[in-house]
Amino acid sequence: MKISVKHVTKMLSYSALLAAALITNSVIANDRFKDVEIQPIKLSDSVYMFVGAGGNIGVSVGSDGLLMIDDQFAPLANKISAALNELQTGTPKFIINTHYHGDHTGANAHFGSTGTIMAHHNVLKRLASDEKTTPEALPVITYDHGITVHFNGDALKVRHMGPGHTDGDSVVIWSKADIVHMGDLFFKDRFPYIDLSAGGSVKGYRDNVASALSDMTDNTKVIPGHGDLANKSDLARFKHMLDASINWMRDQKESGIALKDIKKQGLPAKWKDWSWNFISEDKWIETLYKGL
Repeated sequence: MKISVKHVTKMLSYSALLAAALITNSVIANDRFKDVEIQPIKLSDSVYMFVGAGGNIGVSVGSDGLLMIDDQFAPLANKISAALNELQTGTPKFIINTHYHGDHTGANAHFGSTGTIMAHHNVLKRLASDEKTTPEALPVITYDHGITVHFNGDALKVRHMGPGHTDGDSVVIWSKADIVHMGDLFFKDRFPYIDLSAGGSVKGYRDNVASALSDMTDNTKVIPGHGDLANKSDLARFKHMLDASINWMRDQKESGIALKDIKKQGLPAKWKDWSWNFISEDKWIETLYKGL
Protein backbone atom coordinates (compact mmCIF):
# COMPACT_ATOMS: atom_id res chain seq x y z
CA MET A 1 0.00 0.00 0.00
CA LYS A 2 1.43 3.36 -1.03
CA ILE A 3 0.72 6.51 0.95
CA SER A 4 1.59 9.76 -0.76
CA VAL A 5 3.38 12.62 0.92
CA LYS A 6 0.34 14.74 0.05
CA HIS A 7 -1.97 12.32 1.95
CA VAL A 8 0.33 12.30 4.99
CA THR A 9 0.48 16.10 4.95
CA LYS A 10 -3.32 16.30 4.85
CA MET A 11 -3.62 13.88 7.78
CA LEU A 12 -1.07 15.82 9.82
CA SER A 13 -2.87 19.07 9.02
CA TYR A 14 -6.20 17.57 10.12
CA SER A 15 -4.63 16.29 13.37
CA ALA A 16 -3.11 19.68 14.04
CA LEU A 17 -6.44 21.39 13.44
CA LEU A 18 -8.24 18.94 15.74
CA ALA A 19 -5.65 19.43 18.47
CA ALA A 20 -5.90 23.20 18.07
CA ALA A 21 -9.71 23.01 18.31
CA LEU A 22 -9.53 20.94 21.51
CA ILE A 23 -7.04 23.38 23.04
CA THR A 24 -9.21 26.33 22.01
CA ASN A 25 -12.32 24.76 23.54
CA SER A 26 -10.40 24.09 26.76
CA VAL A 27 -9.16 27.68 26.91
CA ILE A 28 -12.67 29.01 26.28
CA ALA A 29 -14.06 26.78 29.06
CA ASN A 30 -11.36 27.92 31.48
CA ASP A 31 -11.90 31.58 30.54
CA ARG A 32 -15.61 31.20 31.22
CA PHE A 33 -14.87 30.21 34.82
CA LYS A 34 -11.69 32.18 35.51
CA ASP A 35 -13.46 34.83 37.60
CA VAL A 36 -15.73 32.41 39.47
CA GLU A 37 -15.12 32.27 43.21
CA ILE A 38 -16.31 29.43 45.42
CA GLN A 39 -18.11 31.00 48.36
CA PRO A 40 -18.66 28.87 51.48
CA ILE A 41 -21.76 29.51 53.63
CA LYS A 42 -21.74 27.90 57.07
CA LEU A 43 -25.04 26.21 57.92
CA SER A 44 -23.94 24.33 61.06
CA ASP A 45 -20.72 23.24 62.77
CA SER A 46 -20.28 20.49 60.18
CA VAL A 47 -22.35 21.53 57.14
CA TYR A 48 -21.60 24.12 54.47
CA MET A 49 -23.12 25.29 51.22
CA PHE A 50 -20.72 26.24 48.40
CA VAL A 51 -21.87 28.74 45.80
CA GLY A 52 -19.94 29.12 42.55
CA ALA A 53 -21.20 28.43 39.02
CA GLY A 54 -23.71 25.68 38.35
CA GLY A 55 -25.57 23.78 41.02
CA ASN A 56 -25.06 24.61 44.69
CA ILE A 57 -22.77 22.21 46.55
CA GLY A 58 -23.45 20.71 49.97
CA VAL A 59 -20.48 19.79 52.18
CA SER A 60 -20.14 17.72 55.35
CA VAL A 61 -16.92 18.16 57.36
CA GLY A 62 -15.79 16.44 60.53
CA SER A 63 -13.89 13.56 62.11
CA ASP A 64 -14.99 11.11 59.40
CA GLY A 65 -13.62 13.37 56.67
CA LEU A 66 -15.24 15.24 53.80
CA LEU A 67 -18.43 14.46 51.92
CA MET A 68 -19.71 16.54 49.00
CA ILE A 69 -23.09 16.78 47.28
CA ASP A 70 -22.65 17.73 43.60
CA ASP A 71 -19.46 19.22 42.14
CA GLN A 72 -20.37 21.84 39.50
CA PHE A 73 -18.11 22.11 36.40
CA ALA A 74 -14.77 20.45 35.62
CA PRO A 75 -12.78 23.73 35.26
CA LEU A 76 -13.80 24.61 38.84
CA ALA A 77 -12.45 21.41 40.39
CA ASN A 78 -9.24 22.96 41.72
CA LYS A 79 -11.10 25.96 43.12
CA ILE A 80 -13.58 23.65 44.85
CA SER A 81 -10.71 21.58 46.25
CA ALA A 82 -9.04 24.74 47.58
CA ALA A 83 -12.31 25.83 49.24
CA LEU A 84 -12.69 22.39 50.83
CA ASN A 85 -9.15 22.53 52.18
CA GLU A 86 -9.89 25.87 53.80
CA LEU A 87 -12.39 23.96 55.93
CA GLN A 88 -10.48 20.71 56.38
CA THR A 89 -7.51 19.12 54.65
CA GLY A 90 -8.07 16.08 52.49
CA THR A 91 -10.25 15.01 49.58
CA PRO A 92 -13.91 13.99 49.76
CA LYS A 93 -14.47 10.35 50.70
CA PHE A 94 -17.94 10.42 49.17
CA ILE A 95 -19.55 12.45 46.40
CA ILE A 96 -23.33 12.31 46.02
CA ASN A 97 -24.79 13.30 42.64
CA THR A 98 -28.34 14.68 42.93
CA HIS A 99 -28.81 14.00 39.18
CA TYR A 100 -26.74 13.65 36.01
CA HIS A 101 -26.63 17.18 34.52
CA GLY A 102 -23.15 18.55 33.84
CA ASP A 103 -23.48 21.61 36.09
CA HIS A 104 -23.78 19.18 39.02
CA THR A 105 -21.45 16.36 37.89
CA GLY A 106 -18.86 18.17 35.78
CA ALA A 107 -16.02 17.65 38.27
CA ASN A 108 -16.87 13.99 38.94
CA ALA A 109 -13.71 12.73 37.24
CA HIS A 110 -11.53 14.92 39.47
CA PHE A 111 -13.17 13.95 42.76
CA GLY A 112 -14.06 10.40 41.71
CA SER A 113 -10.37 9.57 41.23
CA THR A 114 -9.91 9.63 45.02
CA GLY A 115 -13.46 9.36 46.36
CA THR A 116 -16.55 7.20 45.91
CA ILE A 117 -19.43 8.62 43.85
CA MET A 118 -22.97 7.53 44.64
CA ALA A 119 -26.21 8.32 42.82
CA HIS A 120 -29.49 6.87 41.61
CA HIS A 121 -29.27 4.03 39.07
CA ASN A 122 -30.44 6.31 36.25
CA VAL A 123 -27.60 8.77 36.88
CA LEU A 124 -25.10 6.00 36.18
CA LYS A 125 -27.08 4.93 33.11
CA ARG A 126 -27.18 8.44 31.64
CA LEU A 127 -23.55 9.34 32.44
CA ALA A 128 -22.29 6.00 31.11
CA SER A 129 -24.20 6.50 27.83
CA ASP A 130 -22.02 9.53 27.07
CA GLU A 131 -18.79 8.35 25.43
CA LYS A 132 -16.96 11.40 26.80
CA THR A 133 -17.53 10.26 30.40
CA THR A 134 -14.41 8.68 31.90
CA PRO A 135 -14.62 5.73 34.34
CA GLU A 136 -13.55 7.96 37.26
CA ALA A 137 -16.61 10.15 36.68
CA LEU A 138 -19.13 7.33 37.09
CA PRO A 139 -21.04 6.50 40.28
CA VAL A 140 -19.69 3.41 42.03
CA ILE A 141 -22.61 2.98 44.43
CA THR A 142 -26.14 3.25 43.04
CA TYR A 143 -29.56 2.82 44.61
CA ASP A 144 -33.23 2.63 43.75
CA HIS A 145 -35.33 4.37 46.41
CA GLY A 146 -32.48 5.66 48.53
CA ILE A 147 -29.56 5.07 50.86
CA THR A 148 -28.46 6.37 54.27
CA VAL A 149 -24.89 7.56 54.82
CA HIS A 150 -23.76 7.67 58.46
CA PHE A 151 -21.06 10.32 58.45
CA ASN A 152 -19.69 13.01 60.75
CA GLY A 153 -22.16 12.25 63.54
CA ASP A 154 -25.27 12.52 61.36
CA ALA A 155 -27.40 10.27 59.18
CA LEU A 156 -27.69 11.63 55.65
CA LYS A 157 -30.84 10.20 54.09
CA VAL A 158 -30.55 10.18 50.31
CA ARG A 159 -34.03 9.81 48.80
CA HIS A 160 -35.22 9.21 45.26
CA MET A 161 -38.92 10.05 44.94
CA GLY A 162 -39.55 9.23 41.29
CA PRO A 163 -39.39 11.30 38.09
CA GLY A 164 -39.28 15.06 38.60
CA HIS A 165 -36.45 17.23 37.27
CA THR A 166 -35.10 14.08 35.57
CA ASP A 167 -35.69 10.37 36.18
CA GLY A 168 -32.77 10.14 38.61
CA ASP A 169 -33.16 12.96 41.16
CA SER A 170 -32.13 12.65 44.78
CA VAL A 171 -32.81 14.83 47.82
CA VAL A 172 -30.31 14.67 50.71
CA ILE A 173 -31.56 15.15 54.29
CA TRP A 174 -29.30 15.71 57.31
CA SER A 175 -31.36 14.07 60.07
CA LYS A 176 -29.81 15.88 63.05
CA ALA A 177 -28.71 19.15 61.46
CA ASP A 178 -32.19 19.74 59.94
CA ILE A 179 -30.75 20.66 56.54
CA VAL A 180 -31.98 19.49 53.13
CA HIS A 181 -30.21 19.63 49.77
CA MET A 182 -32.97 19.65 47.14
CA GLY A 183 -30.82 19.37 44.02
CA ASP A 184 -32.69 20.73 41.01
CA LEU A 185 -36.06 19.96 42.57
CA PHE A 186 -35.80 23.56 43.78
CA PHE A 187 -34.91 26.71 41.83
CA LYS A 188 -35.42 29.47 44.38
CA ASP A 189 -37.86 32.13 43.13
CA ARG A 190 -37.45 30.98 39.52
CA PHE A 191 -39.30 28.76 37.08
CA PRO A 192 -37.62 25.34 37.21
CA TYR A 193 -36.01 23.43 34.39
CA ILE A 194 -37.87 20.14 33.96
CA ASP A 195 -35.94 17.91 31.59
CA LEU A 196 -38.77 16.04 29.89
CA SER A 197 -36.30 14.41 27.47
CA ALA A 198 -34.51 12.81 30.45
CA GLY A 199 -37.58 11.33 32.09
CA GLY A 200 -38.65 14.47 33.95
CA SER A 201 -42.29 15.02 34.90
CA VAL A 202 -44.19 18.24 35.58
CA LYS A 203 -46.66 16.59 37.96
CA GLY A 204 -43.95 14.40 39.47
CA TYR A 205 -41.79 17.46 40.08
CA ARG A 206 -44.61 19.18 42.00
CA ASP A 207 -45.41 16.02 43.96
CA ASN A 208 -41.75 15.51 44.92
CA VAL A 209 -41.55 19.07 46.22
CA ALA A 210 -44.72 18.44 48.26
CA SER A 211 -43.20 15.25 49.70
CA ALA A 212 -40.00 17.05 50.69
CA LEU A 213 -42.00 19.86 52.32
CA SER A 214 -43.97 17.40 54.44
CA ASP A 215 -40.79 16.31 56.24
CA MET A 216 -39.49 19.83 56.98
CA THR A 217 -39.78 21.96 60.09
CA ASP A 218 -39.96 25.74 60.30
CA ASN A 219 -36.26 25.68 61.18
CA THR A 220 -35.12 23.55 58.24
CA LYS A 221 -32.38 25.12 56.12
CA VAL A 222 -32.89 24.35 52.44
CA ILE A 223 -30.09 24.24 49.86
CA PRO A 224 -31.68 24.79 46.44
CA GLY A 225 -30.14 23.45 43.26
CA HIS A 226 -29.92 27.06 42.12
CA GLY A 227 -30.43 30.26 44.06
CA ASP A 228 -29.79 31.56 47.56
CA LEU A 229 -30.02 29.57 50.77
CA ALA A 230 -33.70 29.06 51.58
CA ASN A 231 -36.16 27.83 54.20
CA LYS A 232 -39.44 25.92 54.31
CA SER A 233 -41.56 28.97 53.51
CA ASP A 234 -39.45 29.68 50.40
CA LEU A 235 -40.03 26.12 49.19
CA ALA A 236 -43.75 26.38 50.01
CA ARG A 237 -43.95 29.53 47.87
CA PHE A 238 -42.22 27.64 45.07
CA LYS A 239 -44.77 24.81 45.35
CA HIS A 240 -47.61 27.34 45.25
CA MET A 241 -46.23 28.63 41.95
CA LEU A 242 -46.06 25.05 40.64
CA ASP A 243 -49.66 24.34 41.70
CA ALA A 244 -50.94 27.55 40.15
CA SER A 245 -49.01 26.97 36.91
CA ILE A 246 -50.27 23.41 36.54
CA ASN A 247 -53.90 24.35 37.25
CA TRP A 248 -53.69 27.30 34.85
CA MET A 249 -52.24 25.17 32.04
CA ARG A 250 -54.85 22.45 32.56
CA ASP A 251 -57.56 25.08 32.11
CA GLN A 252 -55.91 26.30 28.89
CA LYS A 253 -55.65 22.80 27.46
CA GLU A 254 -59.18 21.83 28.45
CA SER A 255 -60.36 24.95 26.63
CA GLY A 256 -58.58 23.72 23.49
CA ILE A 257 -56.27 26.75 23.22
CA ALA A 258 -53.22 26.21 20.98
CA LEU A 259 -49.70 26.56 22.41
CA LYS A 260 -48.89 29.62 20.28
CA ASP A 261 -52.01 31.38 21.56
CA ILE A 262 -51.25 30.43 25.16
CA LYS A 263 -47.79 31.96 24.75
CA LYS A 264 -49.28 35.11 23.25
CA GLN A 265 -51.69 35.39 26.18
CA GLY A 266 -48.93 34.72 28.73
CA LEU A 267 -49.01 33.63 32.35
CA PRO A 268 -51.01 35.42 35.05
CA ALA A 269 -49.20 38.63 35.98
CA LYS A 270 -48.23 37.49 39.48
CA TRP A 271 -45.87 34.80 38.10
CA LYS A 272 -44.13 36.75 35.34
CA ASP A 273 -41.19 37.83 37.49
CA TRP A 274 -40.24 34.17 38.05
CA SER A 275 -38.89 34.18 34.49
CA TRP A 276 -35.08 34.14 34.11
CA ASN A 277 -32.47 33.81 31.38
CA PHE A 278 -32.53 29.99 31.19
CA ILE A 279 -36.25 29.37 31.74
CA SER A 280 -38.19 32.26 30.27
CA GLU A 281 -41.96 32.62 30.53
CA ASP A 282 -42.31 31.11 27.04
CA LYS A 283 -40.07 28.15 27.94
CA TRP A 284 -42.04 27.49 31.14
CA ILE A 285 -45.34 27.62 29.26
CA GLU A 286 -43.97 25.17 26.69
CA THR A 287 -42.73 22.82 29.43
CA LEU A 288 -46.15 22.87 31.12
CA TYR A 289 -47.96 22.31 27.81
CA LYS A 290 -45.79 19.36 26.75
CA GLY A 291 -45.47 17.90 30.25
CA LEU A 292 -49.20 17.86 30.93
